[in-house]
Amino acid sequence: MTVERRDAEGLAAPPGYSHVAVAAGATLVFTAGAVPIDAGGELVGPGDVEAQTERVLANLLRQLQEGGARPADVVKTTVYVASDHDAMIRVWEVVQRSPIASAPSTLLGVALLGYTGQLVEIEATAVVG
Repeated sequence: MTVERRDAEGLAAPPGYSHVAVAAGATLVFTAGAVPIDAGGELVGPGDVEAQTERVLANLLRQLQEGGARPADVVKTTVYVASDHDAMIRVWEVVQRSPIASAPSTLLGVALLGYTGQLVEIEATAVVG
């Protein structure tokens, strides 16, 4: 399995991720949106987007591991933030310090997420060979 990350000529350089990931491999791994919920079902970091993002990333990495994928195998992420633009920037800064930072990604502001008090959710697609 190989994942090649590329930036498209003629487009502005992306801030910390790649425009495109080209994957060749045998197995696709799709995660459900990882949420800031601990093993006991409790929300982590109420009102704190950074704490929620750290928990979401930890949960996402565990999901990927369960699917047999490593962070380097991730070919696409979508980051959902239910807050204001400042919070989106803070969430993105945490994501950019994570092992999945270089994957092509979409950052979206949304009105609500599934759990009361939830501010962040991240889903990923990986390719493993």
